[in-house]
Amino acid sequence: MTEAVTTKRARVESIDVVRGVIMILMALDHTRDFFGNSGLNPTDPAQTTIPLFFTRWITHFCAPVFFLLTGTGAYLSLRKKSKRELSRFLFTRGLWLIFLELVVVRCFGWQFNFDYHLILLNVLWALGWAMIVLSALVYLPASAVAAFGVVMIATHNLFDSVQSANPLWSILHAPNLILNDPGHIVFVAYALIPWIGVTAAGYGLGQVFCWESTRRKIFLLRLGIGLTSGFIVLRGINIYGDPLPWSTQKSAAFTVLSFLNTNKYPPSLLYLLMTLGPAMLFLWVVDLRTPQWLRPALVIGKVPMFYYLLHIPLIHLLAIVVCYARYGQVHWMFESPSLGQFLITPPPGWGYPLPVVYLVWVSVVLALYPLCRWFAALKQRRADAWLSYF
Repeated sequence: MTEAVTTKRARVESIDVVRGVIMILMALDHTRDFFGNSGLNPTDPAQTTIPLFFTRWITHFCAPVFFLLTGTGAYLSLRKKSKRELSRFLFTRGLWLIFLELVVVRCFGWQFNFDYHLILLNVLWALGWAMIVLSALVYLPASAVAAFGVVMIATHNLFDSVQSANPLWSILHAPNLILNDPGHIVFVAYALIPWIGVTAAGYGLGQVFCWESTRRKIFLLRLGIGLTSGFIVLRGINIYGDPLPWSTQKSAAFTVLSFLNTNKYPPSLLYLLMTLGPAMLFLWVVDLRTPQWLRPALVIGKVPMFYYLLHIPLIHLLAIVVCYARYGQVHWMFESPSLGQFLITPPPGWGYPLPVVYLVWVSVVLALYPLCRWFAALKQRRADAWLSYF
């Protein structure tokens, strides 16, 4: 009986809530990918609108928080695992995530084909490698792992000026094509160095969730204010921390957009300060109690990988159905780009206004919620090893 209670209490509810919220927001970004106007850059003040900008901007929180909390969850699992067991789990799960990226998500999520003319090394690719690196770092003290991550985050922009055609440099720091032979394209979207640092910093953050509540809440509040203030100050100085300086625009509102338009590929220091600071404040807010209206997010946050693997094919399938109903044929993005095209080949005139994008997004989340609730209950009832990989 004691063992069962301990197992149930092993999860930290506030972490699951925050993770669930960012997973829900992630579906908004991917819905916009499939149903929005792909010809517009939503973060470019010269061509975006304020609603479109913030539709994209709010989803910037997803990847940093997910990588951070992956590290935090790894540290907290030491309550049930030895460091050796944790290292082995992180290594094997990292390999599993890379497999999911290259096979499952690529073929059954983004592209709906098996021709491999286009390979996109995306979020699960980077998360897998971050877990593999963390599998070695866990033998160090948690404070040393955190320091490793913080230094990597704070200093990697020093190398922004380095220009290299070496594929390894693209994999580590500068997202780019690493293969562009006739008919075959491999593009690195998520460079590894910054994301590995975020995961390592998250591992160090895991210590905080072992403190008593008052001390933990004070730390999270101070950390959130500190990171957010650091973003405002450094961004205002406009010298270091992001390869794209902000500039005065046609109005005060669009100047604010320029200020907030930080670099995600790879995630700059300022991008990470901008997203992780408010995330710490959110963790502080929900630390001791989950508001009733966030209970559905708590469910999704308990099964983030299960949700992730379902939401992309569902959105893609909906787009194909709508495309067929509208055009009488399926000519769709992420399908099978011909030579000279890259990634997105929507049919002529495709793209719906934001209200439609939001309606589809809400519909997708509502459709997935019962499945997530079922799978979360299954994981709570059973302790099969395979369940920990989803």
